[in-house]
Amino acid sequence: MTRASLDKQPHEVASMFDGVAANYDLTNDVISLGQARLWRKAVATAVDARPAQKILDLAAGTATSSQPFAQAGAYVVPCDFSLGMLEVGKRRHPWMPFTAGDGMRLPFKDEVFDTVTISFGLRNIQDTETALRELYRVTKPGGRVVICEFSQPTWAPFRTVYTEYLMRALPPTARAVSSNPDAYVYLAESIRAWPDQPGLAALLQKAGWSKVAWRNLTGGVVALHRATRA
Repeated sequence: MTRASLDKQPHEVASMFDGVAANYDLTNDVISLGQARLWRKAVATAVDARPAQKILDLAAGTATSSQPFAQAGAYVVPCDFSLGMLEVGKRRHPWMPFTAGDGMRLPFKDEVFDTVTISFGLRNIQDTETALRELYRVTKPGGRVVICEFSQPTWAPFRTVYTEYLMRALPPTARAVSSNPDAYVYLAESIRAWPDQPGLAALLQKAGWSKVAWRNLTGGVVALHRATRA
């Protein structure tokens, strides 16, 4: 399996990410033109991890996104359904409690985490609403969710240019730096099919989350959604 289709069968997506695990972080830095690191910093600021907090980092991959939370003194669980990603992450960060898990059936008890976060992974879960309800289930009352995901640029002329980049420039760029460039064709297609900022906010509210808000990054290429469990 070289890429996944937009119906997002879990085994297809997991297999696709297994195939790009080794160079995943480097490839993301290249195809995002260096913006990926800035987005990770924005997530760390929004999560605002504190000592003794329990944080779930879903779709953590190799746990690059988990490091700021651990460095702040929180107990962070990197969780992903790609065993290839988890294996690479465990070699890099052997002290972290990597956990294999499906976002639609999380392997955790109710009301465990102070904060749950997912960066660029919600889009790859087969049923978004089920995943949002699962994140709600494992979050403590008063806890928060932080979602960083590709979205829709807010300025129409830039949105047109961005769409052209996704479908024309991104796959050839990925071909030069990725072990599985076809996976990035899926990436481009899945971004185009994803809800815009108000659309994702509505799904969060439907799943039971309150105080839903979002902030655009890089002109809306990425949006940072935040919400609270009552």
